[in-house]
Order: sequence, then structure tokens, then C-alpha cells
Amino acid sequence: MKQGCYWLIKVFFVIIYVIVFVSFVNISCAQSKIQQFDDRIMLDLAASRTPGQTDVMLFLSRSYKYVDVGVPAGLLIGGIIGNDRQMRQNALYIASSTAISYGAMLLIKHITKRRRPFVQNINIVPVYRASSTSFPSGHATSTFSTATALSRAYPKWYVIAPSYLWAGSVAYSRMYLGVHYPTDVTAGAILGTGTALLLQPIKN
Repeated sequence: MKQGCYWLIKVFFVIIYVIVFVSFVNISCAQSKIQQFDDRIMLDLAASRTPGQTDVMLFLSRSYKYVDVGVPAGLLIGGIIGNDRQMRQNALYIASSTAISYGAMLLIKHITKRRRPFVQNINIVPVYRASSTSFPSGHATSTFSTATALSRAYPKWYVIAPSYLWAGSVAYSRMYLGVHYPTDVTAGAILGTGTALLLQPIKN
């Protein structure tokens, strides 16, 4: 059992190291093809904004806090009321996945210190100016962690489909709003998904 836990921890940190390495390569090469791709996508999204779409994207972006907390909290309450041990375990699994992935995200942000798109490129105009650093996206990290953990806990299509649709929509909203690059949200999605998969033994 201990060997299995150590193996999971090692794999988890390998994922973090790979993400950090890739981010350093990307950030150190401001004119790299990856950076040019990031900038082009951000400029295209900014040019296509409409007031109606912006309202929807702001709503999606803000929803992550309520869903990330509400899902495990709801399962925990349901498990206590219904005396359902598995539901309580699922609540612990989802909450742990989201919390640990978020902590790893903060660590990577502190290490990489990638500037926000609107700071890196003054031609990128954000809907609002987010604080902190850019890589990886915290929204994408936590939402994909929640979506993956929930999907592993309840592997039904009517759980999986809306979970990932929501996570993907939140991640897209961060690019649309001009506060994260495509590579930021991609790295966040990988980190969140990977963390949830590695912590799956918690729910058993």
C-alpha cells in the first residue's frame, strides 16, 4: 500500500516538473511559435467579443467557485443524511483532488511567474485585469479536477458530459476574457485531470 502511494506521489511530481519545464521553455522564448500562437488566439478572441457573449463568459468564469465547493459539500451532506459511506468517500475524493491540484497550481505559478496576456502584449485588451501570474490557469485546474473526480466517482454519461462541458466552458471563458493564454488553460486542464486520476484510490 505504501509503495503504491509513493509511486502516485512520484508520478504527481513528475507531472509538475514537466509542466514547469515546458512553461520555462515557452516563457523564455517570447517570440517562439508557441507564444505567437498564444498571442494570435488571444487577439482573435478579443476582436470577436460581443456584450452578450461577454456576460455569459463572466458568469461561467465566476461559477467555478460555487461548483467546486458545492459539489463535494452537497455529496457530503447527502452522505451524512442518507448514511451513505460511499457518497461521503466521493465527497472527500472530489474535495481532495480540487484542493491538491489548486495547491500545485499555486506552486507552479510561484515558480514560473508568467505574465498575464495583457501585460505580455499590450495589444491584448482584457475584459478585466486579473491579478497574480498567468501559468497555469487556476480556473482550468480546479474545474477539470472537479469534473474528472466527479466523472470517476459517478461514471455515467449524464454526469461525465455536463461535467466536462462545464469545465471546458470555464477554461474557454478565461481566454475569451483576455486573462489567460491557451497554453495556460491547457496546462491547468492537464494538471487538474492528472491530479484527480492519481488520487482516485481515495474513493475506494
